[in-house]
Amino acid sequence: MTLKIPPPHRDDVLLALASVAAGLVLWSLGVHSSPSRDLFPAWAALVPLLVLGPMELLRRSMPRVTLAVGTAGLIADQFTVGNLATVLIFTDLMYAAVVYGKPAMARRLPVQTGLITVAVTIAAVAWLRTPQALLIGVVTGIVSFGPALTGATLRNHREAAIAARLRAEQTALLAEMDRSQAVIAERARMARELHDMVANHLSAIAIHSTAALSIDSPATSREALGVIRENSVQGLAEMRRLIGLLRDAGAGEEAVATPSLDGLDALLAQARTNGAASGLDFVLRGDRPSGEPLPAPVELAAYRIVQESVTNALKHAAPGTVTVRLARDRPAGGGRAGAGALRVAVDSPYGERPGPRAPGSGAGLIGMRERAELLGGTFEAGRADAVWRVRASLPVEEEAVRT
Repeated sequence: MTLKIPPPHRDDVLLALASVAAGLVLWSLGVHSSPSRDLFPAWAALVPLLVLGPMELLRRSMPRVTLAVGTAGLIADQFTVGNLATVLIFTDLMYAAVVYGKPAMARRLPVQTGLITVAVTIAAVAWLRTPQALLIGVVTGIVSFGPALTGATLRNHREAAIAARLRAEQTALLAEMDRSQAVIAERARMARELHDMVANHLSAIAIHSTAALSIDSPATSREALGVIRENSVQGLAEMRRLIGLLRDAGAGEEAVATPSLDGLDALLAQARTNGAASGLDFVLRGDRPSGEPLPAPVELAAYRIVQESVTNALKHAAPGTVTVRLARDRPAGGGRAGAGALRVAVDSPYGERPGPRAPGSGAGLIGMRERAELLGGTFEAGRADAVWRVRASLPVEEEAVRT
């Protein structure tokens, strides 16, 4: 197994070259941080410099390794005449370890460097017993605690900004969902009113037509036909009025039709647009059923399961790629007789979004499970490693397809 190291960031390359070049210039001019140390030749100060310089290339991808190498290099530099560039490189590696390292490291380093600074100060004062010994503690704090504290401050501000942006996106999404639900509820109420009014008029028409047929009287028949005509005209007028209102309410939208698998491309395209700011991408893969129809309940259930999974990913998933797969299982023997199944699989990066959970969280999973079980299928959802997986198997009766 080989260790794959990602390519360095362009800024890190420039930083590494500039740091090493500055250190070489200082050494060539004879500018040393501790010229009184003569344990080793002057050129020995170049060894820590040339070791720490390339570490700048890995400051984002491997902060733990670069900090360990940087600490060893800084200690080695103290036994030579010293180079100011080596010290500056170490401070940047300490800063990068807090900014780009894991959360536990980012929390731990400021505390550790602060304790080290205090310990070095106390030890220096106790050993030298002069006020100038405090400068050793000050320098230690500037080199270690200062960069760690700066990195922690920047990281906290960055995470707070990301959390605020995600909360704003979630609030906007919930507001849009509330608006859509309000529109749907209002249209449902209008549809019920239309049903009630038309049902009343049709009931009156049925009663009077029955009377006209059962009573052999021209006057009664003429009266019944008049009532029938009146109710027919009123029913048509009221139905046109409410249908007109429904059309006006959805004038800016496409005509509503029963969703099918053909609409998944448009669904995922809209999801890509909505999830771009959160670092989400949506991909449709697999053996999509084509060339032959599926039962309308199966297509509707599959579409709604994918739609709900995509909505959950927009609300909860970590940045990454959400993959949707559809596959058709054939009956044993490969024939058309018997029952097959449509398999739906949605994988999304698992993440915990900051902020409060949305009201009704978890209701979507219940709805998806009910859709699958009503068709006699199976449904399961849960976390596997760093992936949230949704799996559904929807039986497909070939007789239902042909009818």
